[in-house]
Amino acid sequence: MTQTDHTETETGREQPTLGHWRKQWRRLLVLPPLALGIGIIVWQLHLREPPVQEPAREVARSVRVIAVEPTPFVPRAVGFGQVQPKTVWTAVAQVAGKIVERAPNLEPGRLIPAGTVILRIDPSDYELAVARNEATIDSVDAELNELRVQEENLQHSLTIERRAVALAAEDLERKRTLLRQGTVSQASVDEAERRVLSDRRQVRELENQLALIPARRRVLEASLALNRTQLEDARLSLQRTTIRMPFDGRINEVAVERDQFVGVGTTLAVADSIDVAEVNAQVPIEQMSPVVRRDIDLSDMTAAELARVPEWLGLSAIVQLRTGTLEGDWQARVERISPAVDPETRTVGVVVAVPDPYRQAIPGTRPPLIRNMYVRAEILGPAWRDQLVVPRAAVQRRADGPVVYVADDDDRLRRRPVTLGPAQGDIVVIAAGLRPGERVVVSDPTPAIDGMLLAPTADEDLSRRLVAEAAPAELGGGSGKASP
Repeated sequence: MTQTDHTETETGREQPTLGHWRKQWRRLLVLPPLALGIGIIVWQLHLREPPVQEPAREVARSVRVIAVEPTPFVPRAVGFGQVQPKTVWTAVAQVAGKIVERAPNLEPGRLIPAGTVILRIDPSDYELAVARNEATIDSVDAELNELRVQEENLQHSLTIERRAVALAAEDLERKRTLLRQGTVSQASVDEAERRVLSDRRQVRELENQLALIPARRRVLEASLALNRTQLEDARLSLQRTTIRMPFDGRINEVAVERDQFVGVGTTLAVADSIDVAEVNAQVPIEQMSPVVRRDIDLSDMTAAELARVPEWLGLSAIVQLRTGTLEGDWQARVERISPAVDPETRTVGVVVAVPDPYRQAIPGTRPPLIRNMYVRAEILGPAWRDQLVVPRAAVQRRADGPVVYVADDDDRLRRRPVTLGPAQGDIVVIAAGLRPGERVVVSDPTPAIDGMLLAPTADEDLSRRLVAEAAPAELGGGSGKASP
């Protein structure tokens, strides 16, 4: 029988053996070291001083700020359109005939100076018409001269005949006296009376002929006027056989060739003027409101004064070309404003004119403004004085209205409700809600808590860029006299 940790007694119960008691003793041996360790830890915790709690410190958030100061603001509206010449000349044949001359440089794209003969229609028929009318006029002039001579002769003859009538009448009276005295016969008296009657009839014929002279003169003068008109018409037709350039221009189209017959109304060529280029820029109507002066009263203006309102708006313009390596800016003037708004794009046409677009060209760098070139037009209104401008990104759009964040005198964040003015580019005008000199936060302070401590840093470079964008020097910033 092997030895076990328990033995069985006569009563049937197991009794602990020596091995069992040894295992229990080993377990109890770990208790004293454990109690000693716990006691040491308690003793050390009791001797150490409690931790010192520092007061809570507020952390300042670093932000960039700008001090808003009054600055001139030049309102601008941007539109796009195509370049067109101010004047387009279409050469149309006013007489019929064969083309007998064509200028060697009459080709599309060529620049031709004013007065150059570009085409000539056969003038033979019109030269004959001129000669024929000149001959007719000479003939009528000769008839008028003959009529004047005839009138003078009739006047002289009438004077003579009237004198003869007077003498014959005196002779008749004398003979009648002698007949009563019985010294002459009755036949002598009758002869004297016939002579008086004959002379009177001659006078009447001469008077009738003289009375017809004015009517004949009017007929000849009317014929002369008609022939002179026909002569002028023939000369005009002859002149129209020569087609000259009316201005310095660029040929856009040529529709005829030499020896080709053309009829009246045939298009011969099309040329564009080079003195002025126009751009019909389509500008969003909401952008036009800030650029228009607000100090013009239209209520008492006459129709003639209303027609001059576009001149009084004080608008100017800059035309810009940006395409590949070619670019250029041209100073322009605002010519007129379209009378209607485009119902699809909600834009209004503003026609701007650039003088001498060809003479301002720089070969290889800035091309001339030519037909159908797509450009950008910037419409500039009179400068608004003393405006506060901030970056668009500094304006927070909220349901209750726009706000900006400012740093107060204690460098704490404050929300400031503002009223916005016009916006253009990256800037916006603050119409109300800010005071000059206040510091506007231009970086993102998220989370933005009203009253939070800030560590502001002035962004001088941004301030300079805002002023430059509000009224660039090249646009005449600050020179305007109108203000809203």
